[in-house]
Amino acid sequence: MIYAYIRVSTDKQTTENQRFEITNFAKRRDFKIAKWIEETISSRKDLNERAFGMLLKKLKAHDILIVTEISRMGRNLLQIMSILNLCMEQQVKVFAIKEGYELGDNINSKVLAFAFGLSAEIERTLISQRIKEALARKKAEGVKLGRPIGSKKKNPKLERHAEYIQKRIEAGATQIEIARKLKVHRHTVKDWIKLNF
Repeated sequence: MIYAYIRVSTDKQTTENQRFEITNFAKRRDFKIAKWIEETISSRKDLNERAFGMLLKKLKAHDILIVTEISRMGRNLLQIMSILNLCMEQQVKVFAIKEGYELGDNINSKVLAFAFGLSAEIERTLISQRIKEALARKKAEGVKLGRPIGSKKKNPKLERHAEYIQKRIEAGATQIEIARKLKVHRHTVKDWIKLNF
């Protein structure tokens, strides 16, 4: 099946230019587009909240996906690489018209897949390194890291009801009854009791 994907970020943008480019590309290649997926949504939205995310789950081996440009697929290089890698694993051919990419079962795609994997690994390493450096700097500045001592006990939702909870426990009330009265989950009451009694 041949899919065409079009995305714009706001209502003020038009999808017509992308549709025109894809239509002309399909004519040149003699492709018959079976389904158009159009959406007006920011690429920063979670992939599962986008029509494109649903499309990725439907794609099967030998399907074709056409986009005007690769940036229409994801919010950053890492996400785009992940999407392209998924397509290659599923044997889906991807055409990005403006960049002239044709990703499928060929040596160029395999080289790109290697580059994608390497870039993703470098990105993860850099993020980890930045976090470690920031924590080391904070520690050197004397900032105490981690959760404050006793922070679990200080559940503000229940702390103000401490006296009530103690009286109800002494009266033989169950944790579920206390939770219902205070309009919290029974596990919240259970955890608070465990930490305070």
